[in-house]
Amino acid sequence: MRQHQYQIRVQWTGNDGKGTESYHGYRRDHVITSGEKRQIDGSSDPSFRGDPGRYSPEDLLVASLSSCHMLWYLHLCSVNQVNVLSYEDTASGIMREGDDGSGAFVGVRLKPTVKIRAGSDRAKAVALHNEAHRFCFIANSVNFPVEVAPETQVL
Repeated sequence: MRQHQYQIRVQWTGNDGKGTESYHGYRRDHVITSGEKRQIDGSSDPSFRGDPGRYSPEDLLVASLSSCHMLWYLHLCSVNQVNVLSYEDTASGIMREGDDGSGAFVGVRLKPTVKIRAGSDRAKAVALHNEAHRFCFIANSVNFPVEVAPETQVL
């Protein structure tokens, strides 16, 4: 069995001079980097005093599920002679916050819209979403349901 390792650096950039002296006295801003890749500007969700112009961990979790599904789907289509011309997903997730401030995701819904070339097998294109979901590393790693509700158009 092969093993893959990932190295990420998260650096808090929200110290405005007094650290975390008070709850309202610091920003939740941070940057995420890995090797030579472009940095991702992160913060907490605006509900938790975060910057709405930056990605939250919750955003990135939903994006990871969507991206992983897409990459597996495109691969499976390419090896099964389904010619995908475009792919766009409008994914959404629901996190429930407990009375004590803890929280957990209770579900994510992927809604990919896929356009395939005329002559491709539409039924196969739809069915390959199930295979992509089965192979998705991220979906296999979470403890909540991930629903896939695709729309497939033939051009």
